[in-house]
Amino acid sequence: MARFILTDYVNQAMAYAVYDKLEDGTFVGRVPPCKGVVAFGTTLRECEEELRSTLEDWILVGLKLGHPLPVIDGIDLNKEPVREPVDTM
Repeated sequence: MARFILTDYVNQAMAYAVYDKLEDGTFVGRVPPCKGVVAFGTTLRECEEELRSTLEDWILVGLKLGHPLPVIDGIDLNKEPVREPVDTM
């Protein structure tokens, strides 16, 4: 079975998500280990979906700009990739 490190990272980070119901009946969600990842929604489900999308964007921007990302449950996206030679082709 194939495993995808970004998918695993997002899933593990989402396990830390915290949601609150606001006074107007809408919801806010955040992922505390990932500073600045906050989303809003009219329903809890909508908030969760928006939070996942925001987290994915936050990760991609962080990787592109070289920002250090938190290590979540042993998944470290800050490591430099190891490239193997392609001379075997």
